[in-house]
Amino acid sequence: MSRDPAAPGMRPVVTLGLLSTFGPLSLDLYLPALPELSDDLQSTASAAQLTITACLVGLAVGQLVAGPLSDRFGRRRPLLLGLVAYLLASAACAAAPSVEVLVALRLVQGLAGAAGLVIARAVARDLYEGRTLVLFFARLTLISGLAPVVAPVLGGQLSRVMSWRGIFGVLAGFGAVLLVAGLLQRETLPPGRRSHGGLGGSLRGFGVLLHDRYFLGAALSSGLAAASMFAYIAGATFVLQRIYGLSAQSFSIVFGLNAVGIMAVSGVASRLSRTWPAARVLALGLAVNLLGAASLAATVLLGLGLGFVIGSLFVMVSALGLVFPTATALAMADYPEQAGAASSVLGLTQFAFGALVAPLVGIAGEDSAVPLGVVAVSASAAASLVYLTFVVPAVRRSRP
Repeated sequence: MSRDPAAPGMRPVVTLGLLSTFGPLSLDLYLPALPELSDDLQSTASAAQLTITACLVGLAVGQLVAGPLSDRFGRRRPLLLGLVAYLLASAACAAAPSVEVLVALRLVQGLAGAAGLVIARAVARDLYEGRTLVLFFARLTLISGLAPVVAPVLGGQLSRVMSWRGIFGVLAGFGAVLLVAGLLQRETLPPGRRSHGGLGGSLRGFGVLLHDRYFLGAALSSGLAAASMFAYIAGATFVLQRIYGLSAQSFSIVFGLNAVGIMAVSGVASRLSRTWPAARVLALGLAVNLLGAASLAATVLLGLGLGFVIGSLFVMVSALGLVFPTATALAMADYPEQAGAASSVLGLTQFAFGALVAPLVGIAGEDSAVPLGVVAVSASAAASLVYLTFVVPAVRRSRP
């Protein structure tokens, strides 16, 4: 285990960053083609958005399975199993005959892809701790942030030359590439450090995590802040394309710019983590996220122009570059022997809240952006409230 405060090497950052891209690529690559998918399968906007919800549910629930399995059997075997299943599920999505079948297959795709997300964080905890762990997750966010930059831009271009079915074929190819990356990943959890308690041991481990207010505060605040982003992911396609008239290609550029914002701000988190306590960096990120979400809500309620919408979204989403790495490091810092379980709870909060809010942004149909603004600011405000309720008292108690 690295205890050196120096920055971690780039090789593990790149490898684990690739394994952390399941969520962004699975959710973002086909977003520019979502209206086409809805028309082709003769479904409503809300039904099409359920394909996002199903993947989010799979990504959430799958982490609860993959995390404890990786604590018991090592990181490598569960990872490879998930990668193979993801490849097959993506290929099946490309042949889905109806939106109902596609929703079911997207659930399977999310369940399989969860292995890469949860195990990447667990491997990082196996290797690093302290400020080095915060720095590592900041750089991991920087690398994995390439996925939401590339995915919508690539998806927008792909939608010009192929249908949404072809895009799912591309996702199957992506799964094959990540399978190669998984084969190259060495085992980081030796047999002597693995858990041996079976299902009962896993449940007890989850109980310990959920009774730790510091852990719970970091996980919940991160998850609720992530919900503001997932509301944007689910609703921005219809809001920006159907209401504000952006083309699929223009939408992909706007979406990519927001992802660039996450990457840039994660670099700020990396620098701040060298001198600031992680809890303070997290507080700053949550405050900026709330500022952007409040601006978005005011913009859509007052009917302001496209520029205000894009600017508000940029501030809200970019702030997550501060939130994600610091919340992840805070939540996992005290649980080196339960890194898989801790990672799974952290991932569950993010994707479960995301699955909850995704259908809500389309509740008023395709002609109103108000639900997007209301859902985003509600999630962001709840994230700040959780931080003040759980994390701040824990930090004060830990001071001498």
